[in-house]
Amino acid sequence: MRQTFASGSPFETAFGYARAVKVGDTVYVAGTIGRDPDTGTLPEDPAAQYRNAIGIISRALEEAGSSIDDIVQLTTYVASGTTFTEVIGPLMGDTFGHIRPTNTALVVNFPWPGIAVEIQSIAVIGAGPARSGA
Repeated sequence: MRQTFASGSPFETAFGYARAVKVGDTVYVAGTIGRDPDTGTLPEDPAAQYRNAIGIISRALEEAGSSIDDIVQLTTYVASGTTFTEVIGPLMGDTFGHIRPTNTALVVNFPWPGIAVEIQSIAVIGAGPARSGA
């Protein structure tokens, strides 16, 4: 059974995709940039973009009955190798160091100026470490 989840981004409707798709116990989260979900603005700071993207991904996973801890695979797109090694990579270590999903990082030319990072993920419900109270 397939379920789709939206985050409210205007791009989801305009470009014909869902923020997340759940099939069985697997949740696929679309590439997510760090646009502020409240203001619609894109921060200049790559770290702020990363935090916003992780927040959007986390909310999508929670809506689908999953969590960041269940992520098993990441694909990380960055504007430059330096952005990854100096900013995004260390932040990912803080976020994912306890679960260690697979990750591929790619340097890309984004379609809009100012984007520093985009993150795509796959989670398997229940794959993360045991949750307290569960």
